[in-house]
Amino acid sequence: MKKKPFFLKKFWKNLGPGLVTGSSDDDPSGIATYSQAGAQFGLTTLWTAFISFPLMAAVQEMCGRIGMVSGQGLSGTLKTHYPKIVLYLMILFSFPAIVLNIGANIAGMGAVGNLLFPSIDANYFSVCFTVILLILIIYLPYEKIAAVLKYLCLVLLVYIIVPFLYKQDLGAILSNTFFPKIHFTKEYLATLVAILGTTISPYLFFWQATMSVEDLKHRKKKLVVNKKIIAEMRQDIDTGMLFSNIVMYFIILTTGTVLFNAGIHQINTVEEAAQALKPLAGEAAYILFAVGIIGTGFLAIPVLSGALSYMITEIFSWENGLDKKFHEAKAFYTIIISALLLGLTINYIGISPINALIYAAILYGLTAPVLIAIILHIANNKKVMGTFCNGIWSNILGGAALLLMLAAAVGLLLMYVF
Repeated sequence: MKKKPFFLKKFWKNLGPGLVTGSSDDDPSGIATYSQAGAQFGLTTLWTAFISFPLMAAVQEMCGRIGMVSGQGLSGTLKTHYPKIVLYLMILFSFPAIVLNIGANIAGMGAVGNLLFPSIDANYFSVCFTVILLILIIYLPYEKIAAVLKYLCLVLLVYIIVPFLYKQDLGAILSNTFFPKIHFTKEYLATLVAILGTTISPYLFFWQATMSVEDLKHRKKKLVVNKKIIAEMRQDIDTGMLFSNIVMYFIILTTGTVLFNAGIHQINTVEEAAQALKPLAGEAAYILFAVGIIGTGFLAIPVLSGALSYMITEIFSWENGLDKKFHEAKAFYTIIISALLLGLTINYIGISPINALIYAAILYGLTAPVLIAIILHIANNKKVMGTFCNGIWSNILGGAALLLMLAAAVGLLLMYVF
């Protein structure tokens, strides 16, 4: 009996960037996408959580391994081994996508804050949340930020509780999880593309690689990577991606039973999902769903803005790092501040949160296949990776992720062209 708490404590201690990366994927914009999938198609998209987990885990593990072996983030590795045009194109697509994503998340947090406290305007909440985030990111050292982000991941547990507050059909759940029923309609395929774009997002690749390096430094381990360190990193990432997909699964399950069965098939924003749950699943489900949205925003926005800042500062060899004070890395923190303020202003220049999500999804969808192909190439390059090149399963799963995201990108383009 004494060993169990020790094991759990050790297991929790070893979790870090992988858990945060996976959990941040379930941001307010991701919750909106999963809620729409459940409301529109019931339980028929549950299987996507089951299928996407090994693909997400494989790509993120490659990113983490590249970071640890090379000692630098993905941008630094690309800068060293690839033509600069590749980097510039990544920034060209990633910067607006991430800013739009941040804007959609801030708007979602503000709208949900207004739902919980109707007397306070949503815009006030949005500004307030942005200021709080900026203060935390700028003034907290890396170790405290990492700890805060890690514990914020626990907020996502509320989405695992919510479905149990409503009667479920176990047979239908199991059937739709393990026996996909794909509808070959424009709407269903568009939803699949949206789920994939939200789940396997390019900014997560950059964040994972950089944070694996940062985590290695701050754990005070030798920078000479060995199999044990790689195994710990892989366990962290697998846990994070599994947790992310479980949460995704339960959000689709909640909206696919409660909203779909009630005839509510059109959900465009997170606040609409939370509001629709209130009369159907009860006050407890509504409050848990809403509080979870605010918590995930606080988790995801530092990851989004941090990933963008690391990408740009590595390209230009500027000082960076969440452990540095503002005067030590002015450019790094200026980019983070700019990203959050630009995200906030999106809500005031006529771009609705739902449109921001659509534009971000298109940009993510176009860059993801290119980045996955480059990641696969780096992870198999002995000059970069030495003895830590991909094994057969990493290549199989990474290749499957590439083909799936390529199909999603082509599908996305065809849908918007025709």
